[in-house]
Amino acid sequence: YYVGNNQLRGTTIVDQSHILQWISFADNEILPAACTWLFPCLGLMQFNKQSCEKAKEDVKKALQILNDHLLTRTYLVGERITQADISVFCTLLSLYQHVLEPAFRKPYENVNRWFTTLLHQPQFKAIVGEVVLCEKMAQFDAKKFGEHQKKGKDGKAKEEKPQKAKDEKKKEKPKKEEEEAELPDETELALAQEPKSKDPFEKFPKGTFIMDEFKRVYSNEAEKISIEYFWNKFDKENFSIWYCEYLFPQELTLVFMSCNLISGMFQRLDKMRKNAFASVCLFGEDSNSTISGIWIWRGHELAFQLSEDWQIDYESYSWKKLDPDSEETKKLVNEYLSWSGDFGGKEIQP
Repeated sequence: YYVGNNQLRGTTIVDQSHILQWISFADNEILPAACTWLFPCLGLMQFNKQSCEKAKEDVKKALQILNDHLLTRTYLVGERITQADISVFCTLLSLYQHVLEPAFRKPYENVNRWFTTLLHQPQFKAIVGEVVLCEKMAQFDAKKFGEHQKKGKDGKAKEEKPQKAKDEKKKEKPKKEEEEAELPDETELALAQEPKSKDPFEKFPKGTFIMDEFKRVYSNEAEKISIEYFWNKFDKENFSIWYCEYLFPQELTLVFMSCNLISGMFQRLDKMRKNAFASVCLFGEDSNSTISGIWIWRGHELAFQLSEDWQIDYESYSWKKLDPDSEETKKLVNEYLSWSGDFGGKEIQP
């Protein structure tokens, strides 16, 4: 973006802001879903059925947003190609090559028109070459995945000999030079002296509910099986269930930006992953939406207060501890685990 010319960056402040929005859309809405769907098909990642199906739905949602926007437009911003078009095009390219078969991409005629228009531009052809659009959706190939894994191990073994040669050269250096190089600087010394941070959840009993096992079942099994597993295994003596709701719905604007708000919170709370689980949903539409969800974690305290590192986002939500024995709680948890139900009259974003 910053090394592009004025046409690519946008000639007005409004255009520049719109271009940056589309770049953010490509990076945060399309790319994660594209990787989750494509990598198993390319043998780069293990297949997870539930994650893959969700990624497909996320791609559909992103394509629909693009399709609606391009209904009366040739390009994403203005009347010429900008960095917005380039970024979104590059993010969609592998999808069009490997998984967006004709039947899948048919509903998105405006996106297809825009994509092929860019594809035939000389400047694009010079970089991506001749692109063949997908005719049959690629599927996970366990054999290809195994080959990639094996190649990775073989490559590591082949690198061992050159590494030994490098080590021998290092030994030839004067002893004094080695000692000087190994002396840590002040920053390293300070970091070494800092006590290692403990997991705040460690002060609570472990209980019988194994979070990792539940997540594995939730990711790989059908909803009915995973929900039944949860209630059969849930340890109410040592774990708690909480309901959260975003306090400032009037500030929520575009749907994809609200989704970024949720995913950003999850990223910043990644250290809670081992002992916590959340299902947070966005309801409504652009400029008229709400965010709410359920959280499950070890212990009965509001977990975010246990560590300063976890206190960035939680104050933007109201928090209510739920009674795991009540039918109302079970209904609510089941809805958020399955992403289906009446949600008290709220309409969930697909």
